[in-house]
Amino acid sequence: MSRLRNLLSLPLRKAKIAPTPSEVVHHENKWSLLRYKAGPQGGKYKRPIVMVPSLINRHYVLDLAPEKSMVAYLVEQGHDVYIIDWGKPGREDKFLTLDDIADRYIGRATRVAARLSGVSKVHLLGYCMGGIFTTMHIARRPERIASHVAIAAPLSFDNGGILSTWTRSPKFDVNALVDAFGNVPARLLQASFHMLKPTLGLWKRANVVDRAANDEFLDGFVATEHWGKDNIDFPGEVFRALIEDLYRNDGIMQETICLGGEPVRLGNIETPTLIVTFEHDYIVPKESAMVMLDKISSEDQEHIHLNGGHVGAVVSRKAATGLWPQLSQWWIQHETEDQVRALENSRTETTVLGGSA
Repeated sequence: MSRLRNLLSLPLRKAKIAPTPSEVVHHENKWSLLRYKAGPQGGKYKRPIVMVPSLINRHYVLDLAPEKSMVAYLVEQGHDVYIIDWGKPGREDKFLTLDDIADRYIGRATRVAARLSGVSKVHLLGYCMGGIFTTMHIARRPERIASHVAIAAPLSFDNGGILSTWTRSPKFDVNALVDAFGNVPARLLQASFHMLKPTLGLWKRANVVDRAANDEFLDGFVATEHWGKDNIDFPGEVFRALIEDLYRNDGIMQETICLGGEPVRLGNIETPTLIVTFEHDYIVPKESAMVMLDKISSEDQEHIHLNGGHVGAVVSRKAATGLWPQLSQWWIQHETEDQVRALENSRTETTVLGGSA
């Protein structure tokens, strides 16, 4: 009976989303840069982490709910965390380009974060499509990036995945779609993702019935469902470029896609890089993300492969003892190494100056 009452009350439950306090430190057009307020160990690590989420999903997936927030965990560990909130594009934003998103906006976010945190370089994290943008940015603008983490970020689209197969079909007329709508409607995109796994909705409903007596599960479920339905429209010209230049022409691998007027070359990336993939990710195949490690020039590179899916592995309670601590250690390690190098350089300069005097 209690299970039935919990189930019947599900529509009345309010999603407890984005619980970590933050403030807007930069705002431009529709997007904002948020800085999360320091936790008990605030200031422990100086170099900030700038997170770049997907362009079609809301940023708070990384701060989803209590006990399911990567952001909250990192803040509690003493990290200085920023995130881009892309906002909701207006009709005029159909003219935005990859240069706007991956070059100007991310560049601005890293500069603001570096200035406010008092450092010259930041750690950059890209999740899903955000990882495409961060990779392109670093290939062209590596100066302010201390390390790069790409979570479930596809770079090669000649992989036989479902999305690649669909978007490469001649029956999919991306030009007609963008010309008709301007910005691609969120509902259309959401319906397309539902078609990737048509039975997922039935499975989730059955799972809710089985676990309806578990309030903790229900709170997490409602928060995830709220986020999953809170999609935003996709700027038209960016969508056209994504389909034509990336999915159809594999532009990053073929080095035919440009940013700031110059080709994006993965071989230019010498930044320490961590790739994260998931075993049951039906949106981003493992092979599509891992190719980065074969192409970049960085000698400091790692790959973490975990069980779980595209979203669940990032926001689940298991992430609190798996993925999140591993990410924290990656940033701590590279902050320490940077500090050691800076100290060594300082000593060298002091010796040289002392000798010349």
